[in-house]
Amino acid sequence: MKKTILAGVAVAALALSTHAQAADMAAKPYVKAPPPIAAVYDWSGFYIGGNGGWGTTRNCWDFVSFAGAPFTASEGCHNSDGAVAGGQIGYRWQSAAWVFGLEAQGNWADLNGSRVSSPAFVFAPGDLTINSRVRAFGLFTGQVGWAWNNALLYVKGGAAVVDSRYTHTFTATSALINSSSDTRWGASVGAGMEYGFAPNWSVGVEYDHIFLDRRTLGFAAAPGGVATTNSIGQDIDIVTARINYRFGGPGLMRY
Repeated sequence: MKKTILAGVAVAALALSTHAQAADMAAKPYVKAPPPIAAVYDWSGFYIGGNGGWGTTRNCWDFVSFAGAPFTASEGCHNSDGAVAGGQIGYRWQSAAWVFGLEAQGNWADLNGSRVSSPAFVFAPGDLTINSRVRAFGLFTGQVGWAWNNALLYVKGGAAVVDSRYTHTFTATSALINSSSDTRWGASVGAGMEYGFAPNWSVGVEYDHIFLDRRTLGFAAAPGGVATTNSIGQDIDIVTARINYRFGGPGLMRY
């Protein structure tokens, strides 16, 4: 009986000791859950897209020769404008918020314009009309931009090539006197804004200015017309809306 009592006392003492030790242990510290991982748009990778918009060109004409004889006279300046449409392909790489890129763009164009030549004429003042048309252009440019997540602002610059056609016509009848075609190289600068609306898709708007040097062109005579040589200066302004698809996986990087 005595042994039984002693055993019960020992068990009770052990239980009290274990409870006291548990009470003395420090509470487990609270660990805050990690913050959610933020998603950031990544502009790096190859892309291809399309564009469309409007352009205008300023054309200034001067006679250099008429029917093979030296002849100097101003024909005046006029604007040609119309629609442009085409595509672009390029590559961008992003370092922090900086975005660098290379792009090639090719566009069909229909920039048409004309004016009655002044003061030059063929038989009487007002009988000669000069006509200018830009038929296509290409841009080969580098880009530097700054990204705010999926919004990108950039500037660009590089080389441009432009295909144009010029004609002289009689004002009253629109009969062709002579014509010349010209493909010339120049320089281009521009700026744009782009917005990534999906991991691989972006839309934007862009402005480009093309500088073209003055050039002397020979005009071939049409049947019943006359050959001339003319000096023509030209520059072009273009505004386009763009859409791009970027290859190389999702456009989101995480930190």
